[in-house]
Amino acid sequence: MAVASPHLPTPGRQRRAVLGTVAGLVVFGVCGLVVLGLVSGSIGVGAVLVGALCALVPVGPVVWAFLWLDRWEPEPPRTLLSAFLWGACVAALSALLINSSAVLVADAVLGQGSGDVLGASVIAPIVEEGVKGAFVVGLLIFRRREFDGIVDGIVYAGLVGAGFAFTENILYMGRAFAESGVLIGQDGGVLAVLVLRGILSPFAHPLFTSMIGIGCGLAAVSRSAPARVLYVLVGYALAVVLHALWNSSATLGGGGVFLGVYLFFMVPLFLAMIGLVAWQRRREQRTVADQLPAFAMAGWIAPSEVVLLSTLAGRSRWRRAVRQRSGKGAARAVSEYQTAVTELAFLRARMSRGAVGPHAWEWHNERLAALAAARGRAMGQPEALTAAWLRPPPSGWAPPPPQPPGWRPDPAPPPGWSAGPRGGSWSPPPGGGSWGPPRG
Repeated sequence: MAVASPHLPTPGRQRRAVLGTVAGLVVFGVCGLVVLGLVSGSIGVGAVLVGALCALVPVGPVVWAFLWLDRWEPEPPRTLLSAFLWGACVAALSALLINSSAVLVADAVLGQGSGDVLGASVIAPIVEEGVKGAFVVGLLIFRRREFDGIVDGIVYAGLVGAGFAFTENILYMGRAFAESGVLIGQDGGVLAVLVLRGILSPFAHPLFTSMIGIGCGLAAVSRSAPARVLYVLVGYALAVVLHALWNSSATLGGGGVFLGVYLFFMVPLFLAMIGLVAWQRRREQRTVADQLPAFAMAGWIAPSEVVLLSTLAGRSRWRRAVRQRSGKGAARAVSEYQTAVTELAFLRARMSRGAVGPHAWEWHNERLAALAAARGRAMGQPEALTAAWLRPPPSGWAPPPPQPPGWRPDPAPPPGWSAGPRGGSWSPPPGGGSWGPPRG
């Protein structure tokens, strides 16, 4: 007998979700106000306003870039916003308080002036990457189902870094205005800081923290608990080293040293990161494409939709056609259906490697129910499942029948499922068959 997943929405869970969201916004708001008060007290309200306006210049393109990466399986908007706010509010406040205290201690112990040098080259990298990475590691521990690999880790870490850089840019650009009183002065003023931090190195903080994101992404798909811990620690260590190298080149070295580190180390590393992301995006596409034929055999999608769902171009063409013919609501329903297909495909790929854990089948049922619900909503929109071809459907095409009212996935694992101390793994039944939800 089929039963509902324990994680399907209920009024109680929805209330807790709303309360959790409100509590999170309160925490972010309080931290943001404290940071704003501290910075305003240091450089003045006018300088903060100038710094905030200038800091808006780089933050938009940086955030857009990470959202563009997150197209195969868009993460929950609330989680992405929380990542940015964590960096801009919680991490910024924590780093400001800890760094300032550590610099005072270093001055008292090692002598006046040593705190600034030690703070920039050692203390700041350790503290800042720790408080930024805490959000990504927290997602890995408490919301592991949101992690499907390296791309997810880079997106989450990048948005945390973007939020942190936004607040830090307000401080640096505002301070430049407070000291010079003009946007452009003999020493460059605000414009020089904007060019350095907003144009030449807007991805610095996101790049550093992305090392932690990569480590968490590798941990999410690993079957070994010690390996998962090692991946995260190595990612954190790389983030600290990169951050320390960047700060030290600017603080201890001259302009030539900083320029050398920028051109011959940071720029190649940034290009290597772009290559890694492109490679991972291709892997994600292959993962989805490999899973779709089994979905069609199980009756979860129409066989003719396999080609459309296999590429981002096909998906985009589908949504665009639906929007033109049936409006934005229908296009949104199709987009949610595409996302549900991708989430289930990624999960089943991880299950086949035994990298999910003891809740694998429970999560599978939840995502399968979400897929069935999303398809039902899409089928309820005019031409939503046929508009993408821009011509009559292929010969013999017919959409799978909708699931009966109240249908939920069967909680029993399918043939080929096995569970062990490292979690479950899945392989198709012998003979090339497949399995799926019961046909009403």
